[in-house]
Amino acid sequence: MDDKMPAALQQLLRQKLLDGVQQPLPRLTRRDTWIPRIPGKTLAVIGMRRSGKTSLLWQELGERVAAGAERAWLPLVSLEDERLLAHSPGVELLDQLLETLFQLQPELRSGASRGCLFLDEIQRIPGWEGFVRRVMDSEPIDVVVSGSSAEMLSSEIASSLRGRAVEAVVFPFSFRESLRHIGLEPEQPSDRWSSAQRSQLSHQLELYLQRGGFPELQQLDERSRRLLLSSYVDSTVLRDVIERHAVRQPLALQWLVRQLLSHGGGGFSLNRLHGALKSQGVAISREHLAELLDHLESAFLIRTLSVVGGSLRRRMTLPRKV
Repeated sequence: MDDKMPAALQQLLRQKLLDGVQQPLPRLTRRDTWIPRIPGKTLAVIGMRRSGKTSLLWQELGERVAAGAERAWLPLVSLEDERLLAHSPGVELLDQLLETLFQLQPELRSGASRGCLFLDEIQRIPGWEGFVRRVMDSEPIDVVVSGSSAEMLSSEIASSLRGRAVEAVVFPFSFRESLRHIGLEPEQPSDRWSSAQRSQLSHQLELYLQRGGFPELQQLDERSRRLLLSSYVDSTVLRDVIERHAVRQPLALQWLVRQLLSHGGGGFSLNRLHGALKSQGVAISREHLAELLDHLESAFLIRTLSVVGGSLRRRMTLPRKV
């Protein structure tokens, strides 16, 4: 152990590693998210808040166990722990965590066994990117990370990890996954469904279109569901857009969010939105409005679709759907 590391922190790291391999695998709804597995690459799990990133870590861990890996080689550690944050952690904390793992499982460092360190909420540790690059280059262990969309965007992972990472993007439940979650996923192809089953699936589709696919919302009443969805939007706008990008005109951003979310599936034009804001006396450039739109897409709050076909210039000038 590093003598400079407080004894209480040393014990905490050891305990978190032990807990991370002794905790039983949770019972989860299997996700259909494609998980790339490329030797020598870190897997980075990203996506919208509350869409199931931690659950996907557990799913990946479970699949490694099913493939023959020892559970003791696969610790899953959440770094969103106020006891860790109280010590002003940096990369040295991650170094100490790895050293403690090798002390608990010395066969991992020798390369006799291939383990994997799962780090949830990795963005809480400043400088984590350098740690991951170094471990992937010099240690015989895999690393899988997940974290908030605010600090783990596709473009930033590509630049900070310099080609050493591949991404798995987690979205809320698809319709099939929502059926699986409540035990109604069809086991037969559609041409073999009974009339009763078709009626049941039609009813479930209507419910899915009303309540969406966020895992926490599936069994909630409408009032609770709306309250929770509003909290998702508020935290995404505040933390992943306003705070992260130091947005100068938060009122314009909030207006833009209301307009886009209230017209899901509908067409929109940036020029029309810009004109509507100007008519309300909000002075904002079209370029800045386009930046705000990009920030909302990067935070996974919205997605826009362009017209398919034709030249790039034509697609850029025609209205998009949100």
